[in-house]
Amino acid sequence: MDARTKEAVRYLGFGRQEADEATLAMVARSFEELKTAASPRIVWRIFDLNPEGEDSLNIGGMKIHSKSLCRNMKGCCQAVVLGATLGAGVDLLMRRQSLTDMAGAVVTQACAAAMLEEYLDGEQEEIGRELEREGKYLRPRFSPGYGDFSITHQRQILSMLEAPKRIGLSMTESSMLTPVKSVTAVIGVSAEQEPCHRKGCEACEKKDCIYRRNEG
Repeated sequence: MDARTKEAVRYLGFGRQEADEATLAMVARSFEELKTAASPRIVWRIFDLNPEGEDSLNIGGMKIHSKSLCRNMKGCCQAVVLGATLGAGVDLLMRRQSLTDMAGAVVTQACAAAMLEEYLDGEQEEIGRELEREGKYLRPRFSPGYGDFSITHQRQILSMLEAPKRIGLSMTESSMLTPVKSVTAVIGVSAEQEPCHRKGCEACEKKDCIYRRNEG
């Protein structure tokens, strides 16, 4: 089982249980449909980062109160701010399936989440390689909604990136991103290289989440 399939199965809530053959077949079919529907796009910029106490920092004028994010960004003087989306075609596919094939829609939701993570990991590696040429290194990716980093900061991030104009990524009044399979995040930039994970589960303090990756 490849990494993307394992991620989709995790999103389906299997935990340590193995998925049955019927589920794996649905996952494979969903990924094939997503290949046609998805149009991944990303926008990112680097901003100066200034600590403002133990639980507060300023990234490009965006003031954030978050102990977990401050721990993540300790020692950083810049941050990559990004927004990414799989595009409106994925939303259309999931809406269509929800009317005719609810089980398929659930599987497609999970597969789209796994596809978005895979896309982000690849883009983060590219950004990391670009910055390494300048003697700079990335910290773990950290999104609004992780720990005590408020989801309301998504609106500021979209504005800082001009995301609606540049990649068609916007949000609703209730702070939900649209298209649905989209993400915003910040990544610390440091002059010191530190061994660390990119994934959100390792940075999140919600240990009882059913979607949490198994450690080790």
